[in-house]
Amino acid sequence: ASGYRPEHTLAGYELAIDLGADFIEPDLVMTQDSVLVARHENEISSTTNVTDFPEFATRKTTKIIDNLSFTGWFTEDFTLSELKQLRAKERLPQLRSQNTAYDGCFTIPTFQEIIDLVREKEQITGRTIGIYPETKHPSYFRSVGYALEEELLRVLKLNGYEGKSAPIFIQSFEVNNLKFLHKITDIPLIQLINDQG
Repeated sequence: ASGYRPEHTLAGYELAIDLGADFIEPDLVMTQDSVLVARHENEISSTTNVTDFPEFATRKTTKIIDNLSFTGWFTEDFTLSELKQLRAKERLPQLRSQNTAYDGCFTIPTFQEIIDLVREKEQITGRTIGIYPETKHPSYFRSVGYALEEELLRVLKLNGYEGKSAPIFIQSFEVNNLKFLHKITDIPLIQLINDQG
């Protein structure tokens, strides 16, 4: 559905479900107040209108994440209420130019809001709709004091997603992240690899 709506928005997830998707796939990062939100990366200048807010100009910074340097605005430097002031925009306008018509229309969803949408759509459709969250940069988040994995499992448990039979898979590019999760949950885990192996 990212070809029809900006990715990681409730509108995108809802359209995916309406088109018949069995699972939706939110990328998860954390806010300053430890709330899980859906963004492709924790650096948000390419996926939100943060540059339109002069009050946030001083938050622009450079960080080292996974041994790479990034300059911009980062979710962990904003509270959820601050992030909710921003609006999503198309991350790849050169590839999905039609989605730019929706720039500024949608807020950044929390993981809980995504789960609430799934539950609502399950009630309407009578289908089970799975969730396939990806933990983004969990080692980086842990290095700056955020327990992304524990918060993910807390939210999942709160919503009844426990055990191997729950319609949930947790995915990550990080091996240590998955090894840690394997010790504390029996939810199925998926190791992602990039196209370079």
